[in-house]
Amino acid sequence: MERKLRAGIIGCGGIAFSKHMPGLAKLNSVEIYGFYNPTTDKAIKAKQQFGSMDSRVYSSYQELIGDPRIDVVHICTPNKYHSVIAVEALKAGKHVMCEKPMAINAEEAENMVKAAKMSGKKLSVSFQNRFREDSIYLKKLCDRGDLGEIYFAKAHAVRRRAVPTWGVFLDKELQGGGPLIDIGSHALDLTLWLMNNYKVKYVVGNTYNKLAKRSDEANAWDSWDPEKFTVEDSAFGFITMENGATITLECSWALNTLDEGEAMATLCGTEGGADMRKGLRINGVEFSKMYTKEPFIGQAGVDYYEGKTESAGDREMRLWIESILKDTEPVVKAEEALVVTQIIDAIYHSSQTQKPVYFSRQDLD
Repeated sequence: MERKLRAGIIGCGGIAFSKHMPGLAKLNSVEIYGFYNPTTDKAIKAKQQFGSMDSRVYSSYQELIGDPRIDVVHICTPNKYHSVIAVEALKAGKHVMCEKPMAINAEEAENMVKAAKMSGKKLSVSFQNRFREDSIYLKKLCDRGDLGEIYFAKAHAVRRRAVPTWGVFLDKELQGGGPLIDIGSHALDLTLWLMNNYKVKYVVGNTYNKLAKRSDEANAWDSWDPEKFTVEDSAFGFITMENGATITLECSWALNTLDEGEAMATLCGTEGGADMRKGLRINGVEFSKMYTKEPFIGQAGVDYYEGKTESAGDREMRLWIESILKDTEPVVKAEEALVVTQIIDAIYHSSQTQKPVYFSRQDLD
């Protein structure tokens, strides 16, 4: 029997505890061998909860990466450190799963893709919304051509009052941005993936820091400190693709609207449409009549006996590890995640310059 893959966790914070480590711990083919966190107590806690007798807590991420016993590294740090750690890990011969966003800007994301190609190791970015049941169902419809040519789409990531006030979410230096780079990246990734369209022509965008200037006790996670809110609170983008398709992106942590919803896409094609706004809905015309279908997305079972279920996060971790063991492409390809970062970067730049950002042909390769 082949030995288990040994995984190392760099950054033992909330996302590592809620998704990465629980998902990996469910797999018989993986041992969570290494843990590193700047505050050692969190790494020790992670080892106690998810490690084995042989697991180790490291004094630096470089020490973890340098351990030849570790095969795959999961990066769950603030965004600023994603690229530098990923590049070092890839050069050290490790497969890398990086939390979203891929990096704080397009240049650093490009460095990650280059390092992966040079190393021959796998690099993926943690966009777990692709692994939801409704997303998988809709992707199959899109790939089969049920919607026809998708020429208009919306990527939704809007909260009315849900600014994350813990950790470093409001710190531009460490995160690179606010809701655009945070929840906007999820909605944009999901939309591009469903469309299977990554060739961008140009991007226009605006970002705002309006409600951030005032404290708001209505916020889901206590009020924020306006002095520490150094990122945007809202961002909106208009993306034109090479084939003429249009994508609009709307994202906010705090917007005076009742039209909330995140990690959702609306798709409009020549043969039909779909949206995730109130559950998954498919629309079209059949026998000269308009229809709206709401497919059941769930696990069948019988009274008193539940069917087998798997969360999106668990499915993401399982398929990622399977791609390493079977030497297949990860579901989330690094080149696709790069385009997400390039668009986000372009929206920030467009907002600063008040000009469109045109993509060169090299960006699309």
